Amino acid sequence: MKKIKVLFVCMGNICRSPTAQGVFERLVQEQGLAERILIDSAGTHAYHVGSPPDSRSQAAARGRGVDLSEQRARQVHQDDFRLFDYILAMDRSNLQDLLMQSQAAERERVHLFMKFAARWDMDEVPDPYYGGNSGFDQVLDMVEDAAAGLLEHIRRNHL
Repeated sequence: MKKIKVLFVCMGNICRSPTAQGVFERLVQEQGLAERILIDSAGTHAYHVGSPPDSRSQAAARGRGVDLSEQRARQVHQDDFRLFDYILAMDRSNLQDLLMQSQAAERERVHLFMKFAARWDMDEVPDPYYGGNSGFDQVLDMVEDAAAGLLEHIRRNHL
C-alpha cells in the first residue's frame, strides 16, 4: 500500500509550515492513519536551516496539544518534487517559488494549503513572524481548518 506524502512549505520553515506539519500529524495520528501518510515541512529559503520552530509557534501549538519541539527547519530540495504527492504552500509568494523550482510534470502536486479550508475565505496563511502572539493563534485556527479539509480530500481520493 502506497503512503501518501505531504509537504508543507513556507519561507523559513519556523512558523507556518512546522505548525501545519504538527497539526496535520496530530490529526492523522488521531484518525489512525499514521502508517498511511508521511508528513514533513520545509522552507523555500535557507534562513533557519537546523533551527527549531519559532518559540511563539511552539507555545501557541502547545496550548492546543501540538508538540513542535522535535522539528528542525530545512530547505526544499529538488527531490521533494518527486517524493511528495502534495506540496502545500502557505502563501502565493512561496507557491511561485515552488512552481519556479519544479519541473512542468511536478507542478500538479503544488497547491496553496488554504484551498482545503472550509471555514476561511482566504487563500493565504499570513506570516505571523513580525506580529504579535495573536497572529500565531490565527495561523493555528486556519491550519486546523485546512488540515481537516486536506485529510478529508486524501481519504476520498487515496485511502
